[in-house]
Amino acid sequence: MEGVEEEKIVAVEEGLSIEAAEETAHQISHDPWYQVGFVLTTGINSAYVLGYSGSIMVSLGWVAGAVGLVLAAAISLYANCLLARLHEVGGKRHIRYRDLAGHIYGRKIYALTWALQYINLFMINTGYIILAGQALKAVYVLYSNDGDLKLPYCIIIAGTVCALFAFGIPHLSALRVWLGFSTLFSFIYIITAIVLSARDGIKSPPRDYNIPGSKGSKIFTTIGACANLVFAYNTGMLPEIQATVKPPVIKNMEKALWFQFTIGGLPLYAVTFMGYWAYGSSTSGYLLNNVTGPVWVKTAANIAAFLQTVIALHIFASPMYEYLDTRYGRGKGNAFSFHNLSFRVFVRGGYLTVNTFVAALLPFLGDFMSLTGALSTFPLTFVLANHMYLMVKKNKMSSIQKAWHWLNVCGFSLLAAAAAIAAVRLIVVDSRTYHLFADL
Repeated sequence: MEGVEEEKIVAVEEGLSIEAAEETAHQISHDPWYQVGFVLTTGINSAYVLGYSGSIMVSLGWVAGAVGLVLAAAISLYANCLLARLHEVGGKRHIRYRDLAGHIYGRKIYALTWALQYINLFMINTGYIILAGQALKAVYVLYSNDGDLKLPYCIIIAGTVCALFAFGIPHLSALRVWLGFSTLFSFIYIITAIVLSARDGIKSPPRDYNIPGSKGSKIFTTIGACANLVFAYNTGMLPEIQATVKPPVIKNMEKALWFQFTIGGLPLYAVTFMGYWAYGSSTSGYLLNNVTGPVWVKTAANIAAFLQTVIALHIFASPMYEYLDTRYGRGKGNAFSFHNLSFRVFVRGGYLTVNTFVAALLPFLGDFMSLTGALSTFPLTFVLANHMYLMVKKNKMSSIQKAWHWLNVCGFSLLAAAAAIAAVRLIVVDSRTYHLFADL
């Protein structure tokens, strides 16, 4: 691929491991910290934020919801910084999560980590395609009530556009200018949602902020909302993102993380709190379905949400693309040579076809968020990160520090198990309410 040989030369000149440059078909050590910061911020301010008022705040209420969002941000920043500091272990850069886990634990945990990560990323990508389909249908409903364009059709259109974008962007570092477009699109739908929600809230009578449901169901929805809190801030692919940053790798990655969890998190808080304030317990899972206002404004916001989702999906699909390109698709010459482009069309197109089918089959967005947080994000971001740090740094830790990390490992393991049970229950309940290929 174009630039791979140059990347290897740069890697060696900057004192990096030649093995790290040789073992991937994608670019590494190429991006400044602020580009990586925008990659992370693109993830947390994707169109998923339009669902947090309904999926987090409605289930937790004002106090628990607000405290939970801030606390989850602090805990996530801490866990991600731990993981960032493990990027260079044993004299080698580990550019993939599974490689780091395999170096510390061995082959079995390598395979388990790989499975958890790709389940996580597959479900996130599926959720993005559902989101994009919802945005397209929301535009259609603004202009027609005939019901001819159903959600599964919109999801197929969304999956096709995501595939076309994937064909043209060879690797994560190549997003560059698209990150700027992503930020613009995010501002359009977030500002629109905030302004229209504020206007509706001012005009509306007092809202009901009580947590809906019976006493038993509230327990499960609260646990599920905790999984959504974790999902909101974490990618489950930090080593893969860190592999793209220029040296000094750890220092620059920590800069990017601080950017993500300070300035980058402000839009998320604003739209989540404003949406819940305006509509209370009746807030929907897609905030733009609640707001009232000029049709052209809502159209622009939904189109922006659709386009930003296409870009954000590419970030979370990039580890799968990197594996496929490295293992099967290493081609010489330009990234847009016939061999390289045709490989991307065939392989990435096939992967996204499966994503799109699953999205159309089970379009329950909240379920994806809860189950993903429980099964993958909790173990990868909190349990494994704390335990790996404990394994690598244990000879330099005091007894109190060791106890703290073991407390995190045990506590988050229990929370992950509880969240998984709650998410499965949610899927069962929704399966009774909705049919396959539902037009939500």
